[in-house]
Amino acid sequence: MSGTVTMYSTSWCGYCRRLKSQLEREGIAYEEINIEQDPASAKFVEEANGGNQTVPTVLISSGSGTSTTLTNPSVAQVKQALTAA
Repeated sequence: MSGTVTMYSTSWCGYCRRLKSQLEREGIAYEEINIEQDPASAKFVEEANGGNQTVPTVLISSGSGTSTTLTNPSVAQVKQALTAA
């Protein structure tokens, strides 16, 4: 798998905690950004989700400059996006 994973989350999000646990279990490294503490990230999440602050929002970036944004993905969807990156 190639690419980097950035997960936008909040401190209270159960779906975020579940995805973090699954990523760790699968050995997938990620950077977590709490949108409650980072207004620029909150704006990115809103833009990616039609004006809503839906978390987890995951950004998969490839070395070639392309990126994919996933909203509340399963770990299988993250793995698939990483394989395609």
